[in-house]
Amino acid sequence: IKLEDRGPVIFTQTRVGRDGKEFRIFKFRSMSVDAEARRANLLSQSDREGVCFKSREDPRITRVGRFIRRFSIDELPQIANILRGDMAIVGPRPALPCEVAAYPTRALGRLAVKPGLTGVWQVSGRATIGFDQMVEMDLAYAESRTLLLDLLLIARTFGAVASGRGAY
Repeated sequence: IKLEDRGPVIFTQTRVGRDGKEFRIFKFRSMSVDAEARRANLLSQSDREGVCFKSREDPRITRVGRFIRRFSIDELPQIANILRGDMAIVGPRPALPCEVAAYPTRALGRLAVKPGLTGVWQVSGRATIGFDQMVEMDLAYAESRTLLLDLLLIARTFGAVASGRGAY
């Protein structure tokens, strides 16, 4: 990461967690240093309907970033977020504050549980899943979570990472 563009290795960003509480998420940086400044100009190019921006051809992603995203290596620093209590191992992905501000009322139910490193959406196709379907998956998880379900989702995470489906 450092060799490709000399920027910081760890990227931090404000995300929204349980009950709307904001926290700083940690990730290995997979985008150019100026990615945040360039985001607004790319919103119209989203591959995904709804609130959350995703683009398979996002020009901000570095070469190393494509690789570490493909295998979810960029997510590993979030173990620190789990240890700090900001995140759980399993739960909905933590959203950006600007995304939460644009949520329809039903989607706010995602904030009823701690966000997670993995979850139903992540093992079901990641970016190939539309926003509305992601919300429904997360709400169903929040209503029916059990230790057995969490263990099943953790096990399925390995297959999802290996396949790389929807990882971009």
